[in-house]
Order: sequence, then C-alpha cells, then structure tokens
Amino acid sequence: MVDINKAVNANLLSLPTPCYIVDERLIEKNLKLLKSVADRTGAKILLAQKAFSMTRIYPLIGKYLDGVAASGINEARLGYEEMGKEVHTYSPAFKETEFDEILKYSDKIVFNSLSQYNKFKQKVKLFDKKISMGIRINPEFSTQSHGEDGIYDPCSPFSRLGSTIDTLNMDDFEGLEGIHFHTLCEQNSLPLLKTVEKVVEKFDAYLKKVRWVNFGGGHHITRDDYDIETLIKSIDLIKQRYGCQIILEPGEAIALNTGYLMTTVLDTMYNSMDIAILDASASCHMPDVLEMPYTPKIIGAERSGEKAYTYRLGGPTCLAGDVIGDYSFDKRLKEGDRLIFTDMAHYTMVKNNTFNGMNLPSIALIKSNGEIEIVKQFGYKDFKNRLG
Repeated sequence: MVDINKAVNANLLSLPTPCYIVDERLIEKNLKLLKSVADRTGAKILLAQKAFSMTRIYPLIGKYLDGVAASGINEARLGYEEMGKEVHTYSPAFKETEFDEILKYSDKIVFNSLSQYNKFKQKVKLFDKKISMGIRINPEFSTQSHGEDGIYDPCSPFSRLGSTIDTLNMDDFEGLEGIHFHTLCEQNSLPLLKTVEKVVEKFDAYLKKVRWVNFGGGHHITRDDYDIETLIKSIDLIKQRYGCQIILEPGEAIALNTGYLMTTVLDTMYNSMDIAILDASASCHMPDVLEMPYTPKIIGAERSGEKAYTYRLGGPTCLAGDVIGDYSFDKRLKEGDRLIFTDMAHYTMVKNNTFNGMNLPSIALIKSNGEIEIVKQFGYKDFKNRLG
C-alpha cells in the first residue's frame, strides 16, 4: 500500500477525498522554464485556460506569462478579470449575441474562417479599442495519432478547425494581422518544426502580410525529454523570415506534473479478479482516462502483475465502464486506504462533471511555503444549481 507520509506529505491525510491537490512550487518551476523560452526568443506565451483555469494561481502565472488564451466568452472574461493581462480569443464560430461582450475582454480575436471574419470584422474595427484580428489555418499536416478517429488531431480529414489553403484568398485577407495554427497534442518539438516548415511552404504569401503568428498549444515544453533547442529553431524560422511576433499558448505544459488526485478505497470485492471501489470516478473526476484513453500513475503502485497484488480500480457510479485501470500493490488494499493519482492538475480538473450526483473533488493547494490550503469544496448546492 502507498505510504502517503513518505510519498507526499503527512498533512495531506487530513484532507477530504476525493481531492485535487495542486503544488504551487511545481507550477512555478514550469513557469520559470517557459519564461526562459520567452526571454530567449521574444515569443509571447499565454495560459491556455481550457487546460488549466485555477484562478487562485493566476497572480503567480501572470508574473511569468503574457496573458491567457480563451475559447469563448466565459474564458475571455475570466482571464480579463482574474489575470488582467492580454486576452487572445478563438472559437470555431462566435455567437452574435456574445460577440459584443467578447470584444470588451479581448486584445486579439482569431476567426476560424473568412466567413466569420467577414461577418464580424466591422464590429471589431469600430470598437473603441484596438483589437488585432487573425485567422486560424489548417496546414493539413498531421503529426500525431491520439485516437483512431482523429479526436485529438485538428488536421484529420474533414476537420472543422481552421481554414485550408484552398479556402483563402488575398482579397478577403485584407485587415487580418495574424495567423494561428494548432496541430499538436502532448508532443515534442520536432513535430512542431515539421509543421512550421509545412506552413511556410503552403502559406508563404499570407505570412508575408501578417504581424504575428500563433503556434497554438500541444507543446509539452516542461516535460523532461522535451527538446527546447528545436522549439527555438521553429520560432526563429518564422521570426527571422517574416519578422513576426511569435505566440505560444500551452496549457498542459504549465500544469504538467504539478498536481494529484487523492482518493479513498470504499470497498474491495472479487469477481474473477480483485476489485477496489474508490470515492473517485473515472467518468466524473478524470474523464480523459476514458476519453483519450490512458491509465494514470499511482504513487507506490505499478502496472498489473508487477507487484504482489493486482486490483481493478473503479468508481462508485452506475456506469459499468467507470473503470480507472488495473494496478498492482505490495499489500492488499482495504477500506480506508488512500491512493494518490499523479499528473491530475491539467484538463481533468476543467472537464469533470457531476454525473450520478457525484460531488466534484475538493481542491487543495500546496503553497510555496509548504502549507496546505483547501481552496474549494463542493456539495449539494453545486450539483443542484448546475441544471436549475
């Protein structure tokens, strides 16, 4: 069984479960690395809020990064109000009823198509502050294979994300100051370099007309094996050739390996193999486990069969497939044991839900001085108020 006292911190035992635990010290470590890239290249780096939007840490993030990337009206407002720096907003399609408010919060707006640009450009031009407009392109160059159906590949066939070269024309491009592409997912920098080379090859004429280029997200910059020098080379290729400001908007890289999900064993049973039911649900609390899919690591545990006792871990919901995975332990699991899943700060926190009336996990923060603060707890009212 996991020795939580040695693995993390004895004070964590007092926290309620399930509970997300974010370590501010590890967040800052990632931010310092990202800032070093910005300092070397002159690139702007934004927090992609779709991956991590824990506003308690926004003041810290704002010390190192240039602002936020937003996917729509609520993220734009959140970044504007809570970080107070640049807000860059992109959506596959904007709602007309929300667009005036989006203008209030945004410094840059990226359109998915020329039709969206032509629909809204006059509103942007007439607004009482300068807002720079760009368009998202689709280089039609796939570099990753998460999911056979292309769920994580913006360049998969028939993708709705970004305009292909055959849908653009110079006449309608007038007034656009930026180009945005986002083609990566949890990748190293060589796929980025290859993508940049393809973008230069296909979109050279348009790159000559713009002032900034946004490389999107999916860059695993803070991963141990990430090749930063190739990232620098990719940035310099565009910057030196076209004189453009380069923008990166990683989300996962900011919160990568900075958080945990602590859960408690509620019961154990046997059905052809040992099974443990936790108070955390894959379906509700770590949906990427089912969506990607993947098997997260647990402190002190190994893959099935590698240690003495193997268990299938599942959640307490009615979904038969609410299964986190098979793990092995040194000792038999018992009711009340604590398990700590690693790398749970990004995406899983923003994508969780209350299916079956499950409470959302509490949120705790390990502060820079080592103290632990419970930032948020959820209950019946949060569940009830979601649907009115």
